[in-house]
Amino acid sequence: MLILLYVEFPKIGTIYYFMRQELRIFKALSDWNRLRILKMLEVKPLCGCDIANVLDIVQSAVSRHLKILEDAELITHKRDGNYILYSLNNLHGSAIVISQLELLRSLNKDPVITADRRKAATVDKCGTIRK
Repeated sequence: MLILLYVEFPKIGTIYYFMRQELRIFKALSDWNRLRILKMLEVKPLCGCDIANVLDIVQSAVSRHLKILEDAELITHKRDGNYILYSLNNLHGSAIVISQLELLRSLNKDPVITADRRKAATVDKCGTIRK
């Protein structure tokens, strides 16, 4: 469903504004790797290199995904020494962010998501995955 707002500006004319925040959220949720990242961050906060290790993709792709997730306000980050730890934005997000994160609970039965969550639980900070 696409929602448009009709706004009238006297000097500019008629402008249609999309609900930008909702569009950012839907864009963020439209990629399988970003969904996998969100599900891993449910387990614990992770740095970018840990996410790259679990997903087995290059760091630059992970950084791009994390930027899109942050722009949608689905995740937040904090510095921990030399590392930047990413975590879900459960407490400080808008109502739509929190509701979308709740909807992702249904993915817990997916075998790929289950394997990712198991790996994320055992990964060391910018290290290898413990067996």
